Amino acid sequence: QVQLVESGGGLVQAGGSLRLSCAASEFTFSNYAMGWFRQAPGRERALVSAISATGGRTAYADSVKGRFTISRDNAKNTVLLQMNRLAPEDTAVYYCAANLRGGWPPEGAVYWGQGTQVTVSS
Repeated sequence: QVQLVESGGGLVQAGGSLRLSCAASEFTFSNYAMGWFRQAPGRERALVSAISATGGRTAYADSVKGRFTISRDNAKNTVLLQMNRLAPEDTAVYYCAANLRGGWPPEGAVYWGQGTQVTVSS
């Protein structure tokens, strides 16, 4: 079955950077748009960023524009999220997603990773 394995989360001070990585397997990665969503305590899961199958189109939540960058390597079945100038409000569990739903920008997905915790201290 589809597997999405995130890595790269952790604890960082405000203003710092982290890079999340998602390794995908058991599906034709290059055929699908991919996304990163996040869920903070008490809040709904929401889109952070998405990238089209070829990488030619991207989308970002307004709150992360100019700070986060999504990219993908179709040869390695990997999607990355570079997060710079992190702020405490970025604290959440970050999920890699495949087979996105809800148009563009996407609102959900069929397949999800297990999530990786990102904590930004002030």
